[in-house]
Amino acid sequence: MPTERITFPGHNGDELAARLDLPDGPVLATALFAHCFTCGKDIPAARRIAQRLASMGIAVLRFDFTGLGHSDGEFANTSFSSNVQDLVAAARWLKARDMSPDMLIGHSLGGAAVLKSVCSIKGIKAVVTLGAPFDPGHVTHNFAGSLSEIQQKGSADVTLGGRPFTISKAFVDDVSAEQLAPAISSLRAALLVMHAPGDDTVGIENASQIFLAAKHPKSFVTLDDADHMISRAEDSDYAADVIAAWLTRYVDLSAPSTPDDPPEGIVRVSEADPDGFLQDVQSGPEIHLYADEPKSFGGTNRGLSPYGLLAAGLGACTSMTIRMYARRKGWPLRHVTVDISHDKVHAQDAETGQSNRIDTFVRTVGLDGDLEESQLQRLLEIADKCPVHQTLEHGARVETRRRTD
Repeated sequence: MPTERITFPGHNGDELAARLDLPDGPVLATALFAHCFTCGKDIPAARRIAQRLASMGIAVLRFDFTGLGHSDGEFANTSFSSNVQDLVAAARWLKARDMSPDMLIGHSLGGAAVLKSVCSIKGIKAVVTLGAPFDPGHVTHNFAGSLSEIQQKGSADVTLGGRPFTISKAFVDDVSAEQLAPAISSLRAALLVMHAPGDDTVGIENASQIFLAAKHPKSFVTLDDADHMISRAEDSDYAADVIAAWLTRYVDLSAPSTPDDPPEGIVRVSEADPDGFLQDVQSGPEIHLYADEPKSFGGTNRGLSPYGLLAAGLGACTSMTIRMYARRKGWPLRHVTVDISHDKVHAQDAETGQSNRIDTFVRTVGLDGDLEESQLQRLLEIADKCPVHQTLEHGARVETRRRTD
């Protein structure tokens, strides 16, 4: 699944680092993921759940809260309330990209934060908590031995998960004063509570309190013997599968209909969005993809541009041709990568009609394996033999006819 690295301004203007995990096909729904206390967007559970959901058509934005991970700002100046505000800022960024979130997912203290933030984010249809505390102040047990120092001195340096953090009195006061019951009881979205009975960090009684405070529709699913961090791949995959299945009750996850299958040997392109540039590309009954233009040219960036598809064809053909030759020779080629760059922009050419210059594709081939220098050189020569390369170099004639059926 493609993953975009992005940044957006947080609650106080600091740039927050984020990853947007996208489906290979159409985006059927969008989720916003909040990580646990002092964790980050790249913990295994967040990464696996996001990527699993993306494989099912659900885009997921996960980000580092202010002062954590790769995000700017000072953690010592943050609070539970600022985390909630960062979530609202993330939802605002998604809305600006025409991907307003349908669902919020929160792990541990991030689960408490999503419950609190729902009232400030319009359009949320579903909320999922994973090992979340009913009382956000529960998090202070992680540094209980330093609470008196924090109260006396205004802050203290503590070690959490092997890393140093400065915890301020303002943070302790803010998180201790927070009450989730009113927010949960007024939740205007379906709720899924997921918790492991053996969670020794946030006890299972928290799940019961969240569930009882919520009005229907609400559901509870056990994570069985998962640990609090949902660190095992099978547990995070299970959580993602359950979330996706449950979400279908509240969000339409049906893929848009595709055009009728074209005859064998025909690639059919048809408009998917007459108001923009999105195109359905269909080859046979099973192969479907999108073509589009970047947002800067009025598209939605949901597919490769026409020139991007052309570059992809050259790259794919090059890689296949090299692999075919190495396989036939029995050479120890482990992996092939092909980078293609092309500086022409289709939208500009289509507007100006200027396309009379010679195009240059720069192709960089990566060859991994225990290969001799003579073999490496031969494989680079073979790259020039790929059929798409030959077509581009020799030129082609395009005949245009009107479809009458």
